[in-house]
Amino acid sequence: MPRFPSSRRRAPQILERLGQLYPHATCSLDWRNPYELLIATMLSAQCTDERVNQITPALFERFPDAAAAAAVEPADVEPYVKSAGFFRNKAKNIVASSRLLMERHGGTVPRTMEELLELPGVARKTASVVLAWCFGINAGVTVDTHVSRLAQRLRLTRKSEPRQIEPDLMKLVPQADWQTLSIRLIFHGRAVCTARKPNCPGCPIADLCPMGGTPTR
Repeated sequence: MPRFPSSRRRAPQILERLGQLYPHATCSLDWRNPYELLIATMLSAQCTDERVNQITPALFERFPDAAAAAAVEPADVEPYVKSAGFFRNKAKNIVASSRLLMERHGGTVPRTMEELLELPGVARKTASVVLAWCFGINAGVTVDTHVSRLAQRLRLTRKSEPRQIEPDLMKLVPQADWQTLSIRLIFHGRAVCTARKPNCPGCPIADLCPMGGTPTR
């Protein structure tokens, strides 16, 4: 039985092939400025992007910027984010992060990973999304549930924790492609390589996947 090429050899091919499949793949969250994307990404934890996009219009109409959210209590934000799950904690983090943005950054969203990670409720996933889509800074690979699942199935990593998967993926493609790899894996995870029933027979990258098929020569 032929052996699959190494993950380092397959990763650029996977990236290119997914680019052909999803040429317009982009962030699925609706946002107009860095603050909105920051808050929307915080809300997306354990929640679908579709649900977040239903929530944020009313949320941002009431709290359009850090100054507005910093001036209220979490209880005032809770009704707007209740359907996002873990809404009390998310409302608390929205207010706390907004206050910190006002205190340290004049209400603007910082452009470094280190400063973003200081905000309550912001981990590497959220920070990477904001930096990449708002500022064009590839500081890491966003590892959500789709990326984690596909990275393991494609044997791009043997790790199971996002914090361990990310550095493995960062080694496989140039830094300029880190966020591109992430968003294309996300789209493929939604469309084909789903959690419950991956469509391996109909997968256009099955020949590059140890789980899905036999490598082509």
